[in-house]
Amino acid sequence: MSGSLSFSEIGVVFDLDGVLIDSHDQHERSWFLLASEIGKALTKEQFKESFGMRNVMCIPHVFHWTGPDDHEEIRSLGERKEAIYRRLLAEDGIDPLPGVVDLLESLTSAGVPFSLGSSTSRKNIEVCFAATGLDRFFGPFYTGAEDVSRGKPDPDVFLEAAAKIDRVPASCLVIEDAHVGVEAARAAGMKVIAVTTTHPRSSFDDSGASRIVDSLAELNAEVIRSLI
Repeated sequence: MSGSLSFSEIGVVFDLDGVLIDSHDQHERSWFLLASEIGKALTKEQFKESFGMRNVMCIPHVFHWTGPDDHEEIRSLGERKEAIYRRLLAEDGIDPLPGVVDLLESLTSAGVPFSLGSSTSRKNIEVCFAATGLDRFFGPFYTGAEDVSRGKPDPDVFLEAAAKIDRVPASCLVIEDAHVGVEAARAAGMKVIAVTTTHPRSSFDDSGASRIVDSLAELNAEVIRSLI
C-alpha cells in the first residue's frame, strides 16, 4: 500500500545526467566534436534520441556510424567520446542541479539509502562526483555502463543499483529525466519520478511515472516515501 513502508525500508535510485547534474551541453559538444573528427554525419535529432542510451546502442543503432557487430570500432569511438566529454567537464566545471543537495541531505537524515544507476561509464561518474562533491553522499553505491550487460530501457542498471543498497525493486523509487530511463525503471518494477530537465512535461504524460517534477527542489524524503 502506498506510503506504508518506513523510511528505513525504502530506497532511491538516481540517474546522473539531467537529474543530479546537467552536462547535456558537454555530451552534445563531445559527440559533435567526435563526428567532425572522424568525418561522420550527426544531427541534433539523433543526439536527442540517443540521450540516456549507452554508447554501444547509440553509435550503431542511432548514429549509424558502425555496424552492430563492429565491437572494436564501437569501443574505440565510445572511449574517444568519453575522453572528450571529461576534458570539457574539466574545462567548464559543473555544479549539482538545484535541489539536489537538499534532497540528498533529507534522505540521509531520514535514513533512506540511495544509489546511482547510470548509462555512462564508472570513470565518468567518478569524475562528476569528484567535481561536484556528490561523492560524499554516494560513496561506493553507484552502477555504471560496465556493471551490466544490457543498458536502458532494459532494467538491469536499476536492479543492480538497488541490490547495492540491499533493496528489493518494489521498495525502490527511481528519479529519471530520460524516456528510456523511465521505461527501465518501470521494467524493473520500481516507481519512478520523471524530471523535466531534458524533455517537456507533456512527453511523460503516458509514461507511467508516479510524479512529474521540474526540479528536485520539489522533493524530499516524505514526498518520496508517500509514492512507494
